[in-house]
Amino acid sequence: MQGSANLNVMIKAARKAARSLVKDFREVEQLQVSSKGPGDFVSRADHAAQQIIKDELMEARPNYGFLGEEEAEIIGKDPTRRWIVDPLDGTTNFLHAMPHWAVSIALEHKGEIVAGVVYDPAKDEMFFAEKGAGAWLNDSQRLRVSARKKMSEAVFSAGFPPDGGKYLPAVLRDLARLLPVCAGMRRNGAASLDLAWVAAGRFEGYWEYNLKPWDIAAGILIAREAGAFVEPIREDQDLLQDGHLICGTEAIFDQFAKVIRTRD
Repeated sequence: MQGSANLNVMIKAARKAARSLVKDFREVEQLQVSSKGPGDFVSRADHAAQQIIKDELMEARPNYGFLGEEEAEIIGKDPTRRWIVDPLDGTTNFLHAMPHWAVSIALEHKGEIVAGVVYDPAKDEMFFAEKGAGAWLNDSQRLRVSARKKMSEAVFSAGFPPDGGKYLPAVLRDLARLLPVCAGMRRNGAASLDLAWVAAGRFEGYWEYNLKPWDIAAGILIAREAGAFVEPIREDQDLLQDGHLICGTEAIFDQFAKVIRTRD
C-alpha cells in the first residue's frame, strides 16, 4: 500500500526509534529506571525513543504541534495539525523483558486523527492506516476485523489499572459479566496493540478506562479503518480527552457494549 508523504515520515520515525529500543531491550536489566508511580515506569530508553521520533517528525514538518508522553505539549505554528506520540507503549512489559510493546504515532488534523502507525518491533509488525484508505499490516496485508458473530466465540482484551485505583471496581464488575458469555479474556498490557489486534482479527473487542491520547490515537484509526467500532464507554464522553474506550467488531459491538455499559 502506497502511503502519503506524512505516513512515510511516521513509519520512518517509528522504525528508527524502534532500533534504539531494541538495543535497550536486549539489555533490559541494565536500564536506568525511575518510577512515576506504582506500575508506571519510565526509562532512559523511553525518553531517548521519544527524542528520536520528535527530531524526525519536527524536521520533516516543523510547523506541526507535538504531544508526547514524556514532555509538555508543543503548540505548532500550524495549530490545526499535531503529532501524538507514545514512544514506548507497554513499558512494564518492556522492563520485564516481555516482547509485547510498541511505538505509536498519530497525526491529528482539526481534531481528527487522519493517520496512524503502531509498530511492534519484537514481531516486526507495522500496523498503519490513513483516513479513508483502509488499515494495513506491513507492506501489503489489508486488515479486516474478525467475522465471528457470537459472544461465545469471541476473545476480548482489557486493560487493568496498574495501581488499582478508582477504576478497578468497574473493571472487576465488567469481567464478572463478560467472562461467563465469551470464549476468553486477555490482558496484554499495550493499548495501541490491543486496538491493532482488533483490526487484525485477533481480538473481537477491547475496552479500558483512563487512557491517555498517546495510548490510543493511532490505534483508534487503525481499528476503525479495519471495520471496528470505537466509542467512549459512556456515549457522552470524548474518546481522547476522557480516555474511556470500547472497541469491537461490527458483528458483536452492540452485544459487547451492552455488557460493558450496563451499570447495576
